[in-house]
Amino acid sequence: MHNSSLPLPHPDAVAHSHRLVATIKQTIQEAGGVIPFVEFMAQALYAPGLGYYSAGVHKLGASGDFITAPEISPLFSQCIAKQCQQVLTTFPDGVILEFGAGSGIMAAEILKTLASFNCLPTQYLILEVSADLRQRQRATLQAKIPELLNRVQWLDVLPSQPLHGIILANEVLDAMPVQRFRLDEQGVSEFYVGLANSDNNPTETPFIWQMLPTRDESLLQAVEMLRLSLPVGYVSEMNLALSAWIQSLADILAGGLVLLIDYGFPSREYYHPQRDQGTLMCHYQHHAHDDPLILAGLQDITAHVNFTAIAETALTANLQVSGYTNQANFLLACGLPELLSALDFNETKTYLQQTQQAKTLVLPSEMGELFKVMALTSHLDIPLLGFVRDERGRL
Repeated sequence: MHNSSLPLPHPDAVAHSHRLVATIKQTIQEAGGVIPFVEFMAQALYAPGLGYYSAGVHKLGASGDFITAPEISPLFSQCIAKQCQQVLTTFPDGVILEFGAGSGIMAAEILKTLASFNCLPTQYLILEVSADLRQRQRATLQAKIPELLNRVQWLDVLPSQPLHGIILANEVLDAMPVQRFRLDEQGVSEFYVGLANSDNNPTETPFIWQMLPTRDESLLQAVEMLRLSLPVGYVSEMNLALSAWIQSLADILAGGLVLLIDYGFPSREYYHPQRDQGTLMCHYQHHAHDDPLILAGLQDITAHVNFTAIAETALTANLQVSGYTNQANFLLACGLPELLSALDFNETKTYLQQTQQAKTLVLPSEMGELFKVMALTSHLDIPLLGFVRDERGRL
C-alpha cells in the first residue's frame, strides 16, 4: 500500500486504510472482479466514515496533505467577499452556500469581511459530507466570529427551496470522481480496478489496473468526439457527473452567482495531444504523485477541471456563463492591491508575510495562472467585479 519515496503512514492510519481496503475489496468481489476507476475513486474519497473526505483524517494546512488558498492568506477570502458583496447588494435577502468548507477559514473570513461592509447574507450555508470537518469548521467559526455563528447552518444535501445569493465551490470540482480512459485504434478502453494477489505482502497495494472496453455509452461517445485531434493510446479523464451537478445548482439558484475556483484548463488545453497521460494527481503529506491505487483513504485523489465542459453544461442548464479568468486576474480585480496597500508596513514581519502569501496566490509560477475562476449566473445581469480581464474567449 506504499510508495518508498513517500513518508510512512502512522500505524493508526494504516489500520484505517486497511478497513477501507476491505470495503473496496468486497465491492470488487461482488461486482465480479473489477469496478470502474470512477467507482474506486468515489469509495476512496467518500465511503461513509472511511473515505478520505468523510473520515477523521487531518487533511488541510501545514500538518495535512495540501494547503488551499484560504489557508495560505486571509486576503484570498477578503477578495471573494468583495465579489459576494456586489451580488448581495443586488439580492439584499441573499444567502451564501459553500460546498465543502474545509477548515472553515474561508467562511469565517468572508463573514467577518461582509460584516465590516454591513452586507451580511441572511444565512451562510455549508454543505459538508464529513462530520470531522464540520466539527473543525464550527470550532474555527466559534473562535474567529462567535457573534456571527448563528448565521451558519450545515447541510447534508442541497436545500429543497430555491435560493437567491451566491454558491461557492473552491477546490471542489477537482475531487469529483472521474472516469479514466484510453483511446484505442478502434474503440475506447476504460480503466478498471481489480485485485492483486498480494495477501502475502501487506506492504503492496492490493489493487491493480485492468483495461477493458468501456461499457459506458456516454463515455464512448464523448471520447470518440476527441478522436480526430488525439493520438491512439492517449490517456485522460472525463467527469460525466458534472452535468448533473451543475443542473442541481441551476435548479436551486433562483437568482445570483455560482463562483467556481479550481485548477484546470479549457477543453483544447485539457485534451492537448502532449498531455497524453491525463491530469490525475494524488496528494499525501505535501507530496504529489500519480498512483491513486495506494494509501486508500489516506491520500487525496484529484483531476484537473475541464472548464469548457462546465460552460457547455451550464448553458444547457439555463445558466449564463458570465465570466472566466485566472485566479491572479480575479484577485487583482477584487481589490488585492488595495488590501495590500492598507497593510501597515511598519509591522515588518506581518507585512512581509502577507505580501509573500499574496505572491503565492497570484504569481504565474504559483497559483495565479493554473487556478481559474468561473462565474455562472441566474437572473443577475451586472458586470461582475472580478472579471475585468475576462477570458471566456479561451473556452
